[in-house]
Amino acid sequence: MKDELMLAEAVNLLRSLIAIPSVSREEKEAADFLQTYLELQGMSAGRKGNNVWCLSPFFRTDRPTLLLNSHIDTVKPVSGWRKDPFTPQEENGKIYGLGSNDAGASLVCLLQVFLQLCRQQQNYNVIFLASCEEEISGSGGIGSVLEELPPIALALVGEPTEMHPAIAEKGLMVLDVTATGRSGHAAREEGENAIYRIWDDVAWFRDFHFPRISPLLGPVKMSVTQIQAGTQHNVVPDTCTCVVDIRSNELYSNEELFAEIRTHISCEARARSFRLNSSRIEESHPAVQKAIRMGRVPFGSPTLSDQALMPFPSLKMGPGRSARSHTADEYVMIREIREALDIYMEWLDGLEL
Repeated sequence: MKDELMLAEAVNLLRSLIAIPSVSREEKEAADFLQTYLELQGMSAGRKGNNVWCLSPFFRTDRPTLLLNSHIDTVKPVSGWRKDPFTPQEENGKIYGLGSNDAGASLVCLLQVFLQLCRQQQNYNVIFLASCEEEISGSGGIGSVLEELPPIALALVGEPTEMHPAIAEKGLMVLDVTATGRSGHAAREEGENAIYRIWDDVAWFRDFHFPRISPLLGPVKMSVTQIQAGTQHNVVPDTCTCVVDIRSNELYSNEELFAEIRTHISCEARARSFRLNSSRIEESHPAVQKAIRMGRVPFGSPTLSDQALMPFPSLKMGPGRSARSHTADEYVMIREIREALDIYMEWLDGLEL
């Protein structure tokens, strides 16, 4: 009966959150709803911006602390939705709605598990944190909150992984590369074409391979994703810019990659940020080992999450499939929510940190 009540509460909570638009930086209404929900459960909630958190009762500083985290924001609805993205609909055991899979199902499951753990005696403290701006790695998201929390021994990040633990994930660095030439009339031998100057660097990004390859995450991946130059057909462009998306593995920091890149290219390069580094927790960690004993299979994730901003051990695990994220008619299955609640409770009950 208790399991069925947890499932019903999680599903109802998910429906409520789907009905509240919460695109990144527009999460206030969803944050208000979650704060009120926690307070109605008799809990005291912390709030900073649109981030909401709650510490387990009888918090003791002499015990390690587990952080349960997922995000409340979503991307904007993509084209192709046949259903209303903000109206939860249940069909054939699926709950449709924007954010249902990424990461509403994880959020509501972790919240129900947190409330249950608060009623049990564990040898660790628990903090539940619903964070914002995850989809854009925004400065008002989890990075602004961690300094408000007690020291964390381990974090569980709720993202759709089919309830297998992602023990490593790739980082992200975005470069703006600029070539400068000299304008002139295209009909005469005038000017210095900035497009031609950037060609060799674009080819280098395409062909170069960093030597350190991760067993979990594979090689560093570099992709030129945008190029912009020129104002009209008869003017030699004096500026050409390209954007490079770089997905790092845990064997390099973003600063290391940037320093190496600058030794190979001739154009000016600027990194938008170095803050989103790759992360990894050792497979020997007791939490990972318990998951393995439960039949969960560790893997490396190519997608980014708030783990990139956590300066402590973390792993990523939640209901749903990553391939459904950011797609039209996004959904999660009710049986996936049920499975997540069961696995989370079994894994976290008596967990050694």
